[in-house]
Amino acid sequence: MTQKTAHIKSFGCQMNKLDTALVTAALKDVGFALTDKVTEADVVLINTCSVREHAEQRVFSHIGHLKHIKETKPALIVGVIGCMAQRLGSDLLQNGTVDIVCGPGQIPRLTELVKQAIVKNEKQLSVAESIRKVSDNPELEDFESVYDSADKDIPGQAYVRAMRGCDNFCAYCIVPYVRGPEVSRPVNKITEQVKRLANEGVQLVTLLGQTVNKYKYSAGEKTYTLADLLYEVGKIDGIEWLRFVTSYPQKEGFTELMQAMADLPKVCNYLHMPAQSGSDTILKAMNRHYTAQQYLELIDTARQIVPDISIAGDFIVGFPNETNDDFEQTVDLVKKACYKNCFVFKYSPRPGTTADKKLQDNISLEVKKQRNYRLLEVQEVISAELSRRFKNRRVTVLVEGLSKKPHLNSADGHGDPQLVGRTDDDWIVVFNGPVSLAGQFVKVEITKTSPLTLFGTLVTQKPLYHC
Repeated sequence: MTQKTAHIKSFGCQMNKLDTALVTAALKDVGFALTDKVTEADVVLINTCSVREHAEQRVFSHIGHLKHIKETKPALIVGVIGCMAQRLGSDLLQNGTVDIVCGPGQIPRLTELVKQAIVKNEKQLSVAESIRKVSDNPELEDFESVYDSADKDIPGQAYVRAMRGCDNFCAYCIVPYVRGPEVSRPVNKITEQVKRLANEGVQLVTLLGQTVNKYKYSAGEKTYTLADLLYEVGKIDGIEWLRFVTSYPQKEGFTELMQAMADLPKVCNYLHMPAQSGSDTILKAMNRHYTAQQYLELIDTARQIVPDISIAGDFIVGFPNETNDDFEQTVDLVKKACYKNCFVFKYSPRPGTTADKKLQDNISLEVKKQRNYRLLEVQEVISAELSRRFKNRRVTVLVEGLSKKPHLNSADGHGDPQLVGRTDDDWIVVFNGPVSLAGQFVKVEITKTSPLTLFGTLVTQKPLYHC
């Protein structure tokens, strides 16, 4: 088979970004060239998300666009992978545009599915028949261990999966049905992968899990928690920063986890811990196993152990039967939690979940929009106050590359483009400097702040770490 080209479009969470990186490496390994242009591709793969209805609608819109391309390029192979593939299965093959459907537990088979679709010109379906087999497929570990998971868009960074799946079954969430139950990866496999990434120049590793703080792996007489894993990964030369996402609010192991953050200079002072609501009534209906007060107590514990910690949260507004009082309790929690930032989503029913089966989606879209706007408005005030504290301070930044809207700023006197990076506590920093700094650590003096972004001047261009 002559060399073919592939294009991958990824939607959704960090798990999908990781899967996309692995799939990209696997395709290159079997001879595919990657292209950024859909019109130049022989194969187009869409890595999908099912967490919200809006995410799925974006995928269907993209498939519609590919349908038009396929009318003039009938040999184009279109594949849908990820959570939507597992959820909808063979239904995705019915519209005539999609040729391959591959669930997240079957991505080790993807290159073979692509080859078969090209050679045999037949549609290919590979999804887990059993939910347990989504996350517990032994081929997944081999696949994870062999292929490169470094972020191709952001130099020096990589995601590493600590665990797969989720056991929480929150009433609104589709993840346990499409990603399967929790399976923690072996400590030695994770450390081997991180060492390989460090040798390739990766300096920031983010450990991933739907509920990453529930990581638990038994080896001999010892059972490793996420805190233990951080101590092990923290020993690896070349890795300068470590992050982990996303954490479920639970008391078990939380103090030890925060202590690891305090003890280990490499572990970034950043905690992403979704609350989802500030109302105990709604939290119970969501099947979240904590109260608002218990959540705030965890926040207090985190700040006692790591005073400079930066915390982010997630919220769902307009969950079935959410009253104005329930919402005001959420507003109150946001004010008390004092987040760096939070992500707010309007509730949308997901087929097959408990909320979809048992609760009526009885909050109007207009009310959802109002609550969404109000919560973001409250958070913006908090973020603005926190960001102002950085004015005239010097911060260490890991440079990601050009900002989304790079432009020349003559004020810096050099004509350098606008770059973007992040601090260890996840503040976005924009400044001018040479593109060659991408993937390096630099010092930036903050001259201006906004609620979500810090603006500054480059202080040093030499790497702060020698890996």
